[in-house]
Amino acid sequence: MSKLSRREFIKLAGAASSIGLVGIGSAHGKGAAHVVVLGGGFGGATAAKYIKKFDPSIQVTLIDTHKEYVTCPASNWVVGGLRPMQSIVFGYDTLASKYGIKVVYDTATQIDAEAKKVKLKGGDSIAYDRLIVSPGIDFRWDTIEGYDASVAEKIPHAWKAGPQTVTLKKQLEAMADGGTVIIAAPPNPFRCPPGPYERASLIAHYLQKNKPKSKVLILDSKPTFSKQPLFMAGWEKLYGYGTDKALIEWMPGPDGAVSAVDPKAMTVVAGEIEETFKGDVINIVPAQKAGQIALAAGLANDSGWCPVDHMTWESFLHTNIHVIGDSSIAAKGMPKSGYMANSEAKVCAAAVVDLLNGRQPGMPSWVNTCYSLVGPKYGISVADVYGVHDGKAGAVKGAGGVSPKGSNPMLEAIYAESWFNNITDDLFG
Repeated sequence: MSKLSRREFIKLAGAASSIGLVGIGSAHGKGAAHVVVLGGGFGGATAAKYIKKFDPSIQVTLIDTHKEYVTCPASNWVVGGLRPMQSIVFGYDTLASKYGIKVVYDTATQIDAEAKKVKLKGGDSIAYDRLIVSPGIDFRWDTIEGYDASVAEKIPHAWKAGPQTVTLKKQLEAMADGGTVIIAAPPNPFRCPPGPYERASLIAHYLQKNKPKSKVLILDSKPTFSKQPLFMAGWEKLYGYGTDKALIEWMPGPDGAVSAVDPKAMTVVAGEIEETFKGDVINIVPAQKAGQIALAAGLANDSGWCPVDHMTWESFLHTNIHVIGDSSIAAKGMPKSGYMANSEAKVCAAAVVDLLNGRQPGMPSWVNTCYSLVGPKYGISVADVYGVHDGKAGAVKGAGGVSPKGSNPMLEAIYAESWFNNITDDLFG
């Protein structure tokens, strides 16, 4: 295989993720099979759309609680003042009108795997031939003393983009100059983006422009994190990281592991010595698990995540049900990212179409690119290709990598913006 430049790789990977996959034949109108998709995010919306693209004869029903979807990718850009909130809000009208997907706005409360039906909060029950579950993440509220869903209304996690994204932004705007913003980063595995280190970067950018006497303190349960050298190089260049005037301070685990929060005193406790830190704005991102409907349906194991066959993303615990995106246990090295969910959804859609048409699903491959902004004109990224080797899915050795030394961070920032525009068009356009 000839060597590709990083730019060529990302361009090729993006194209490969947007076209047909091995094993997909032309539609031949066999029957009127019905696929129900739970969750209209990066995984669910993609799966619904591509099933209809691969075989228009299949009936597809997409179920989501909300009429609009707010993307977690780029939500940090909103918090940092780089984008308006409305720019990350999308609807399902095109999926319905252009692709013939039936969109139901309701909440799934129960999956009856034996009867192959989904029960909705509104009282309806919808039968399926194949079910795709893509509910995103939920939180492990019992991992940080004093922090639960009600406290999160005051001390936001902002890890499900929407009202809490706005809350966090308003709290930053209301904070006096000289204040401290505390971000408690979650343990692995967690949904990313939004990433806590990108969030810290863009909050630092906002403070630098508006409240330069302030700082961001990242309290982390982990000793290392993804793209760490790239982030730190950016922090040094933009925010004086490592100096007395640094706008960002990072405290790694175990000393940085937050164990308790006091919402009245606006303090957190971290580390084995239980050191107390006071914040003017506190952003707690708790440990995570599969979305609630996946847990309620018995699709998760003791890890809190859903084991699947990566060839088809069909659950190992219930037949005819596929789990994609953040809730699934992905192959080794696959992150819980929006792009990964999009790529998984295309493989799953292809497999579902093949299975419903009596064909053997093809050999899958996946791509992922994760961009992060350190500043408005300073981007970094990591990209990987995944395949199946000796029956196991995993990263392809030697493919992908992080932003190379000497790369132009301004171009990476432009690519990040382009990626977001393109993938949201792929989902909802």
